[in-house]
Amino acid sequence: MDSFSTVIRTASHEQHTEAETSTFMSDLLGGRLGVDAYARYTEQLWFVYEALEAEVGRLAADPVAGPFVRPELFRLGALERDLEHLRGSGWRSTLSALPATRAYADRVRECAERWPGGYVAHHYTRYLGDLSGGQIIRDRAERAWGFARKGDGVRFYVFEEIANPAAFKRGYRERLDCVAADELERLRIVAECRDAFALNTAVFRALGEEYPLSA
Repeated sequence: MDSFSTVIRTASHEQHTEAETSTFMSDLLGGRLGVDAYARYTEQLWFVYEALEAEVGRLAADPVAGPFVRPELFRLGALERDLEHLRGSGWRSTLSALPATRAYADRVRECAERWPGGYVAHHYTRYLGDLSGGQIIRDRAERAWGFARKGDGVRFYVFEEIANPAAFKRGYRERLDCVAADELERLRIVAECRDAFALNTAVFRALGEEYPLSA
């Protein structure tokens, strides 16, 4: 019988691939979009992570979500440094969420407030993705727009307090395998993972409409 972490990874593989291969992300990573598109994407991430991290003080004591609340993962401070670099000191005054981003952040916040299992689903899809594929984005961004290596502009992708990402991800998957949830609840968490990827893909689609490539 497969471990729960394997079940989650397998069940959400199709949605994960769709998100990774979206037109917007392909164009961004391919160097076909300017730094403004990258900054706009970073703005959208701020709304999602603000929702993910707003309730961590309360969730840390929760038997289901608590084991996943790890300060070394928190991204909001890094995102804010990146946005200051990308948009200037007044970045907050120009910050705006796309409707798709608002829907994504609202769902994350709803889970954080009412459903710890659903919160774990969103936590998994975001933070493990940042530790994995996020490193490709960092590398491409540094090369495309001349950011200092692991410096301002790409700090979101730099986990300074995680010395060994591979070992951390193994430990994270072990915590998933031991999550305090029965079989029915685990099925609901898997379904929420799929929904999380779909919400993420919707943000990419909206960004692609905002930044279409000239024919």
